Amino acid sequence: MTMLTIGKNAPVLPLPGVEQPWMRCNDARRLTTTVPREYVHRSSLAEVFLTGCERTGEDTFSLRGQWPRAHTFFTSADGTSHDPVQAGETIRQTGLYLCHAVYGVPLGHNVLLWSLDFTSHPEHMRIGRGPSDLDMNALCTGFTWKGNRFSGFLRVDIHRDGHLAATGTARFSCVAPATYRRLRGDRGLHASTRPLPRRTPVPATTTGRLLPFDVVLAPTDRTDRWQLSPDLDHPILFEHANDHHPGMVLVEAARQAASALHTTTTFTPTGIATEFHHYAELDTPCWIDATHTTPDHITVTGHQDNRTVFRSTITGTTTA
Repeated sequence: MTMLTIGKNAPVLPLPGVEQPWMRCNDARRLTTTVPREYVHRSSLAEVFLTGCERTGEDTFSLRGQWPRAHTFFTSADGTSHDPVQAGETIRQTGLYLCHAVYGVPLGHNVLLWSLDFTSHPEHMRIGRGPSDLDMNALCTGFTWKGNRFSGFLRVDIHRDGHLAATGTARFSCVAPATYRRLRGDRGLHASTRPLPRRTPVPATTTGRLLPFDVVLAPTDRTDRWQLSPDLDHPILFEHANDHHPGMVLVEAARQAASALHTTTTFTPTGIATEFHHYAELDTPCWIDATHTTPDHITVTGHQDNRTVFRSTITGTTTA
């Protein structure tokens, strides 16, 4: 039996069969923790996927992260793999963190997401016997201020156990609260607009989801069209108060529509490329349309008030 003494007068603690060296807590060079949740615009610490960052060049960074083994939302329906949309969320968090922690964007600024593109490699997205530790490389292009608006283009590679698990890009702008209030007008966070009530969702199994609570689509009289209708109390999709449907809700709508379009086969998404054109408002119906480009490529568009809100291209694999 190995014995460990902590401090001059500390009691001797028995440790059964330990071969690796132990250290005092204050001897540890770096303890793992998440980055501040405020930097990635999360309310819950459990939803922060970044754990550290070092600058490696003028606009390049090495970051660390972790995906939990059993996330309540970002897990495949069969529970065996990390959801590719989790890679998109991790890229989104990376951009937010770098803006605030490195490039000096004030925490009160609002982010306008213009595009989010990510591709995952399923063989490296499998859930193992412990949490998935991530090593990430980020390249920032055109990160600059123009007046009181900060903009940039971000590329992130996500490695797990030495393998490339996912890669993606994001394009965004950050604006001051006063600018955001002008953009939102009478539909801002403190306006009196009332969100539409949630409609009965389509069956979860048709969308690649396990629980009806996670479904964001409601049926229409067409098999290739749905109404966007998420639960506004969802702890992940609406993790904090919002005056519109967040971009990640639209991404989720796209992946669910791509799955629901396959009525006789199972579609497993591996990548989603999305362009955002307008805010998706909470008080007006938003229609989600899906069409096959090729058997493994689906185009999904969101329309609201006779204009295109977003457009996504989803790639994946189809099985009988």
